[in-house]
Amino acid sequence: MSTESQLISETEKWLKKAEAEFKKTKPNEKRGEEFSKNIAAYLNDTKYFSEKKDYVRAFEAVIWAWAWIEIGKDTGILR
Repeated sequence: MSTESQLISETEKWLKKAEAEFKKTKPNEKRGEEFSKNIAAYLNDTKYFSEKKDYVRAFEAVIWAWAWIEIGKDTGILR
């Protein structure tokens, strides 16, 4: 499997996981709403970069989305 194929596969895997987890989260107050907007933007960026075949940026975006979800939940900004 080529590096590009692996990158595409990992991006798709993490995008599915991040979208599923994001659907389960709810914001706590204004700060949570800001977090949610940023997560949604990163998920959209992932799709945009994938369509442009910019797989490195697509992967980076989905990892940022996942990080924001985890940080939001760990700090109580998201529930």
